[in-house]
Amino acid sequence: MKKFNIRKVLDGLTAVSSSSSAAQTGAAKENDAVPESLQSEHFQLCKTVRHGFPHRPSSMAFDPVQKILAVGTLNGALRLFGRAGVECYCQHDSGAAVIQLQFLINEGALVSALADDSIHLWNLRQKIPAILHSLKFNRERITYCHLPFQSKWLYIGTERGNIHIVNVESFTLSGYVIMWNKAIELSTKTHPGPVVHISDNPMDEGKLLIGFECGVVVLWDLKSKKADYRYNYDEAIHSVAWHHEGKQFVCSHSDGTLTTWNIRTPAKPAQIITPHGKQPKDGKKPEPCKPILKVEYKTTRAGDPFMVLSGGLSYDTVGRRACLTVMHGKSTTVLEMDFPIVDFLTLCETPYPNDFQEPYAVVVLLERDLVVIDLGQIGYPIFETPYPLSIHESPVTCCEYFADCPGELIPALYSVGSRQKRQGYSKKDWPISGGNWGQGTQSYPEIVITGHADGSIKFWDASALMLQVLYKLKTAKVFERARGKEEKANTDIVDEDPFAIQTLCWCPESRMLCVAGVSAHVIVYRFSKQEVTTADVQLLEVRMQSDLSNVDSPDAAGDQTPTQPSPPPPSPQESEPSATISTQASASGIISNSLADGLRDNMPCLQVRISPLKQSPGYQVELVVQLVWVSGEPPQQITSLAINSSYGLVVFGNSNGLAVVDYLQKTLLLNLGTSELYSPSEPNQRQPCSPRKARYPSGAQCDSNDGPNAAEERCKSPNSGSNSPCNSDEERKAKFIEKVKYKSRRFSKTVANDFARMSRKISSPNEQKPNSDSKDNSFSRSRSSSVASIDRESREAICAFCFCETFPRKLADASPSPCLLVGTTHGSVMLVALSLPSGDQQRLLQPVGISSSGTVARLKGGILTTALLDAAGALLPASYQPWYDPNASDEEKEKEKSRWRRPASPPSSQDGHDSQFAILCSEKQAKVLAMPSQTRVYKHNITESSFVLRADVVEMAGANCIACFCANGHIMMLSLPSLRPLLDVNYLPLTDMRIARTFCFSNLGQALYLTSPTEVQRITYSQETCDNLQEMLSELFTPVETPEAPNRGFFKGLFGGGAQSLDREDLFGETASGKASRSLAQHIPGPGNMEGMKGAASGVVGELARARIALDERGQKLGELEERTAAMMASADSFSKHAHDMMLKYKDKKWYQL
Repeated sequence: MKKFNIRKVLDGLTAVSSSSSAAQTGAAKENDAVPESLQSEHFQLCKTVRHGFPHRPSSMAFDPVQKILAVGTLNGALRLFGRAGVECYCQHDSGAAVIQLQFLINEGALVSALADDSIHLWNLRQKIPAILHSLKFNRERITYCHLPFQSKWLYIGTERGNIHIVNVESFTLSGYVIMWNKAIELSTKTHPGPVVHISDNPMDEGKLLIGFECGVVVLWDLKSKKADYRYNYDEAIHSVAWHHEGKQFVCSHSDGTLTTWNIRTPAKPAQIITPHGKQPKDGKKPEPCKPILKVEYKTTRAGDPFMVLSGGLSYDTVGRRACLTVMHGKSTTVLEMDFPIVDFLTLCETPYPNDFQEPYAVVVLLERDLVVIDLGQIGYPIFETPYPLSIHESPVTCCEYFADCPGELIPALYSVGSRQKRQGYSKKDWPISGGNWGQGTQSYPEIVITGHADGSIKFWDASALMLQVLYKLKTAKVFERARGKEEKANTDIVDEDPFAIQTLCWCPESRMLCVAGVSAHVIVYRFSKQEVTTADVQLLEVRMQSDLSNVDSPDAAGDQTPTQPSPPPPSPQESEPSATISTQASASGIISNSLADGLRDNMPCLQVRISPLKQSPGYQVELVVQLVWVSGEPPQQITSLAINSSYGLVVFGNSNGLAVVDYLQKTLLLNLGTSELYSPSEPNQRQPCSPRKARYPSGAQCDSNDGPNAAEERCKSPNSGSNSPCNSDEERKAKFIEKVKYKSRRFSKTVANDFARMSRKISSPNEQKPNSDSKDNSFSRSRSSSVASIDRESREAICAFCFCETFPRKLADASPSPCLLVGTTHGSVMLVALSLPSGDQQRLLQPVGISSSGTVARLKGGILTTALLDAAGALLPASYQPWYDPNASDEEKEKEKSRWRRPASPPSSQDGHDSQFAILCSEKQAKVLAMPSQTRVYKHNITESSFVLRADVVEMAGANCIACFCANGHIMMLSLPSLRPLLDVNYLPLTDMRIARTFCFSNLGQALYLTSPTEVQRITYSQETCDNLQEMLSELFTPVETPEAPNRGFFKGLFGGGAQSLDREDLFGETASGKASRSLAQHIPGPGNMEGMKGAASGVVGELARARIALDERGQKLGELEERTAAMMASADSFSKHAHDMMLKYKDKKWYQL
């Protein structure tokens, strides 16, 4: 019997009542000498970059000189793309949808129009773009914007049919307004509808073409302020496009027709065509088609013009995908898209609208993809996208982030991944090539791994704030696929995505990969550079079962209720782990197993592939482990996973217990219920099973059962229909539980378990009633009254693993040995000792010994992470086996094996002193234990009102700390080993389960999460990285000289032909047009505006800020002046050269020779 210690009781009560770190007196004195270099000054939280495809895109624009693409979204976001690796993300504060974007071409600025009737001017000359000006319309709704090339006057069309003009330099409204009732004919009795198009004549800037929704097009004379021509058509207009000579324009209509108009003949269209309509033989009007949403008309010098359009398909093409049509001369090409088209742009060689356009590519913005089509090659191939836009190719289900990986990993993954690339791309360079890369100092390799719903795993190179796919692994290839609904297996535990990745574990040093799927399967992979064909996939089937009637957990008050004594330990034969070792040939035969009463039994959820498996270079299957149905009960999804290459072991756990697999010998070593992990001296717990000593034949099945009749049920035949009798109440309860489970499984999704668990915690965070006892090992958990909730919550699931070398016993003279730390959802941390055979040959022949060492500690909430530090506070990494190619020759294997090593074993405990720290972190608190004495040294209550979603022990500035992300949005950092709070920032509230599922920390101050279904947001918590962020980010704007305007030619200049310029300042300026109504729109200075920044500064700090701003402004103005001076000098030189050439050309010619 343990000695009662009142001092420990008082210590425990004091620790619980305080939310700050607490230390036991003796241990604190002993460990005060542990140096801690990390301070609060080392931490700062900020966003770095966002990768992926813009979520819910709505609009697009392109700068043909800077070669920058901008994409707006329905949630007010802006994504800007340049060359590979040049990306930028911005966000409008209002969150309103972006309806249109307009570049100030080659000016480093962008105008955005939002659905809340506001327009904004973005400054792109800085690495993090900012809004300079905003203008909010109060009485009219914006429908269309147009900014002519090299003009500062922005035309804005409204829903009422009016057109207002804004000066983009000052963002003020002009008094010049085009009213709808003056634009249309006076005899028209109906409103023409919203403005859907505005453009100026390419050859005459004084003529403005206005398209109204009803089908009326007006050519407006800006100088005379009246309509020159009006063009009427019966069908609604969607878009208008000019011919570059300014004599014709094309309109697309809602009935799938294209009308071509000559500007001087408004009576009827010069041509009417229906690109996808069936032409009747009797000369009647073609059948109407779907609306042509957009058309672009681009000319070439050497051939026929291009006409590109979206929509317009026939109504009888039911179920046909969205198409882009390219009409060139007499050929019409229809390009099918995988997703609906949002917008498209034709990229041309010149920014001048009055010159031959020379189109070379079409950028198509789809709802879930971005496609660029090469117009210069036969067949119109697409360009290979250099951006990481395929993150959402299949929904992301899990994510892991590894910083400072071994240097040879990225080249190795790239070499095997380059063979997976598709063929048939355009040979030309990517046309969106603007911007420059950052000049960051970060040079360490970073790798991101994403698991997807279709069973695929992608490896990404995340170094230097970039993201590029390296390699893709398809885990579904291991299994047979159902060809139709009638062939679909009835053993699935999820209705959709049976191959989805639940969790994964990766060892960068050994390159071992272990994957757990939602169908309760685990796959172990090895990395090889050689292709192999596997005839027989090694399969191990495991039965895991838990008896709910005998599971005990702390009640709401935290008290332990005594129960019946534990039964005697089972015999060696009965304690054998339950498993079946087979190849894919025998796996197919097991599918038919069932009990006499029709319940499914010994059936895996998926069938392993029967035919030989060809495995390309990269990750290749080593072993497949599947959990099987037990007496009509489906296997529970795997909640935790770990692999250790040095030990050759894989461990996984769920709500039934844990299993340890030796992937070298392909055997199951341990299969225990969670309650069996506790030592016999602890109340309500059971003696653990002994390790496996021999294999079972394929026909034998053993079953881990936590019930009182464990000895009887331990080795029952799979086909025996006999079940232990139970009373009627228990039988009714079991049937009800099965019914609830069956109904819930019908609607289960990939992350249904995660969603249910998080939803319960978010909806009832205050239901938990903290309490404590003398050992400070109790906690409380909210309960539900429903039977289904009792079934879920009463099970103590395994939720964390850590392979390590530590002290399995509380002995002063103990030495560290291989161990496994196990954490549960009820806050228990258990220690399992591993006994490994010595020598490589013995390791393959003799079994690994496993014994439970009981509970190390209890914490509030489920365990999230565990780690070990040495006496100096340095992290003790798990041992590993260096990578070698399993398919290499024997000589190469021996050469590689000669480099095998295990990290130096931790020092043994000497003179009775502790030599290690065990770091334990749960959803509520963190503790530090001294090992081997297992005494608590430090404790910190992380949160009371919320819970921690993700916690990791990370390296930062040469030291270690605990990084935590809470459901209330707080990101916290705790020092090690003292658990001092170093950072607490309210960053991001948990608004989406996706964030909880994908948030992950990494070393050196890096973290990321999936902010939308298609985008990854990277953040940093390092002060050093934040200070250097400006240098690391890419530049969008680069000084580029604007191309020369097209030559007008001698005769056009002599006789007045060519483009006609317009002094818009005389027309739209305040002097000529007066002031606009103040109530029409409100000007809002942006945060990027210098005036706004001056107004915000105050006090001494404000004076310094104003001085710095003034210097920056002066430097910017001097830089602009220098650029303008250089441009003027270049223009003057060019003019002088052309004038001299002209003089020499016509010097000796008579007037009639000209």
